[in-house]
Amino acid sequence: MKKASIRVGVLGFDGINGLDLVGPLEAFAHASYVDSGHAGGHPYEVCVIGMTKKAFTGEAGMRFMPHYSLADAPALDTLVIPGGAGLRVEATTRKVAAWVSARAPRLRRIASVCTGVYGFAPTGLLDGRRVATHWRFAEAVAERFPKLRVDGAALFIKDGPFYTSGGVTAGIDLALALIEEDLGPGAALAVARELLVYVKRPGGQEQYSEPLRFQARAADRYADLVAWIGAHLDHDLSVTALAARAHLSPRQFARRFAAALGSTPADYVERVRLGEARRRLAEANSAIERIALSVGFHSADAFRRAFERRFGIAPSAYRERFGMTAPRFRTGSPALE
Repeated sequence: MKKASIRVGVLGFDGINGLDLVGPLEAFAHASYVDSGHAGGHPYEVCVIGMTKKAFTGEAGMRFMPHYSLADAPALDTLVIPGGAGLRVEATTRKVAAWVSARAPRLRRIASVCTGVYGFAPTGLLDGRRVATHWRFAEAVAERFPKLRVDGAALFIKDGPFYTSGGVTAGIDLALALIEEDLGPGAALAVARELLVYVKRPGGQEQYSEPLRFQARAADRYADLVAWIGAHLDHDLSVTALAARAHLSPRQFARRFAAALGSTPADYVERVRLGEARRRLAEANSAIERIALSVGFHSADAFRRAFERRFGIAPSAYRERFGMTAPRFRTGSPALE
């Protein structure tokens, strides 16, 4: 017997960030290609809910036509609140928050993308909880909503039945997490492949990756070097070896590297190796020893010590918390906990 489709509502408003809206919509739509165990062959029924039934305009000038308005929206399983400048307008914030508060008891889960938290936080449902938002807005969100425990680094966070995420492409990561919760890790990874997403990133991963942070600050010579480092983590990445690639003496290289990045080469290499190891721990079932060697550590013990020193958690504990084999969240409750 086929299961009923899961109805997901995504809010829309003037001044919405288009990717915050379209990214999750596309992820849920592509789930239909990889799971046919639901009525009609579609695991999700997705609808856009506008403030009214009129078209609304995004920040980039695109116009969107909603399926429903706040007044006539159907019963939902999941609600997604995108971000955008329009939601930070006080009148819209109040209207959305009041509607979310009224709907919350009949929803299984609520998720916000980026500054969608502005329409979510005033409900009080997030008080005392960890929340994510785009790193650029983290300080402003924390100041406006002091009862929230704001994390401006995480891609997304699940706290109880509530998800919050960083901006734009992080909305896709959040949608993939919701799909995984509903349909399992295989379906989520299949959707990621359909979307040509480079990797399905775990929520604990930072928005601003170490290579991106490096490229944003480094000169062209070092920006090229970081790509090589990321592709050769199991190679010799000592100062001597890297200096040779940069055509500098080890002393010159170490000095210029530190001036460009504010980090020693050794510290940077360790951060990149551990960041990649963290991704592999969450995405694969390979032995921890094998992962350690694949990212350039000479022994599993050295890897475990470095991992725990950097992240404050053992690799095995990290895998249990964020890995694909971690226990799935309960999804059968008809109302929020």
